[in-house]
Amino acid sequence: MKFSPLPFADAFVIQLEPYADERGVFTRLFCWDEVKQIRHHKQIVQINQSLTKEKGAVRGMHFQYPPKAEIKMVKCLSGSVLDVIIDLRHSSATLLNWHGELL
Repeated sequence: MKFSPLPFADAFVIQLEPYADERGVFTRLFCWDEVKQIRHHKQIVQINQSLTKEKGAVRGMHFQYPPKAEIKMVKCLSGSVLDVIIDLRHSSATLLNWHGELL
């Protein structure tokens, strides 16, 4: 897993590093030891999947106040998705800034 930092603290693009040989391809989708290296020490307690049928659909903004704050990981399995982060942390130097990443 390769972590590329985004303009906000603790936000990254995670690029998977597939291993290919004559048998096919193997890709590690998640590794707790590697995720801990980017200072994310919260336990991952659920993994969800959604299917968006129509192009241009908007899913909504997800936010939780501590202590119920969660790590959000987004992966596009087919097509493309524009994932947008908005910094809502009142103590942050980047408060109300946003970043979009095409996956």
